[in-house]
Amino acid sequence: MQNFTYCAPTKVVFGRGVEEQIGPELRARGASRVLVHFGGGSVKKNGLLDKVTASLTAAGLTYVELGGVQPNPKLSFIHEGIALCRKEKVDFILAVGGGSVIDSAKAIGVGLATGNDPWQYASTGTHPEANEVFPVGTVLTIAAAGSEMSNSDVITNDLVTPWVKQGITSETVRPVVSFLNPENTFTVSKFQTGCGIVDIMMHTMERYVTGQADCQLTERIAEALLVSVREAGRVAIAHPDDYEARATLMWASSLSHNDLTGCGKIRKFPVHKLEHPISALHDSVSHGAGLSVLFPAWAQYVMQYDIPKFAQLANRVWDCPMDFDHPERTAQAGIQAMKRYFTEIGMPTRMSELGLTPDDYDAIIDLTTAGGTKPVKSYIDLGPDEIRAIYALAE
Repeated sequence: MQNFTYCAPTKVVFGRGVEEQIGPELRARGASRVLVHFGGGSVKKNGLLDKVTASLTAAGLTYVELGGVQPNPKLSFIHEGIALCRKEKVDFILAVGGGSVIDSAKAIGVGLATGNDPWQYASTGTHPEANEVFPVGTVLTIAAAGSEMSNSDVITNDLVTPWVKQGITSETVRPVVSFLNPENTFTVSKFQTGCGIVDIMMHTMERYVTGQADCQLTERIAEALLVSVREAGRVAIAHPDDYEARATLMWASSLSHNDLTGCGKIRKFPVHKLEHPISALHDSVSHGAGLSVLFPAWAQYVMQYDIPKFAQLANRVWDCPMDFDHPERTAQAGIQAMKRYFTEIGMPTRMSELGLTPDDYDAIIDLTTAGGTKPVKSYIDLGPDEIRAIYALAE
């Protein structure tokens, strides 16, 4: 087990009817003027936005709305949010939505707290100073990204050509409070539910298979989460209004990316780094769908470097019998079981299902590796040739 610091300071208010607590909670935190940040019209149509603003008003808080966040939140829109908050003298940002809305809110907060363009940090791998924090809260509407508790903030720079997708990793971007009502996910489409299931799993699996030796307690926690998500995912796809299944996915989303399932483990996240350039260049590709294509192919390519761990994952999570004489067969069976599960929940497993052909690969690889100068760190360095081979395994 590696040395680690575990810090998960986000207050979580979980369950039915938690929207009523939003106003009092924000008021107790010193908020007076709130930016209510959201995406499309779904939070208006289903009445959630009205519940949120009613709670703010009842608590004596004023607010300004900024809707229109797009998937893979764009830097140009984040700049608009920063300017609006300054004009309106906002002192708290409340994101009502999923990962893209929350990441947009976090980036606006970074700009307000530091006075700098958030892309300055995303593009350089740096982060704000520990005291440069702007309070952000969330009202979650989809179980997926884990942004409601994470120290990650992924944004897309649409002001350059080609677009570039990078992240800020910093304790300063963790939300101070998140309100999680599983009922708010009942209307999420089957496809987006599937994307969320994959994203939740990837946040833990990318912490699980890292090339590190045993870290037994953390790995058992990870396995329990993955099995729970596997089963709850099946139920939620078949019965979208099943409260317990949706609750399991929502809580797993938070736990999978607040670092609990990675305590004492190495963190590299190579598959996320392979996917981000795809959804940056091809904005129609959902992040979870890109991951469901790339992770099995990546696993197939690197499995030889960590057969015991891939076999353990196959046995404990995907219920594959352990072949102690030939553990590579168990590892291989696990990858195939995972692909079958992704197909079962309606997720793609081939590049063509993302609308990509080999003609698209060079541009994606060039962006992924900065023109071949920065390989993706994994069991081995993944340069252009290795990445192209992974793509071939996903065809």
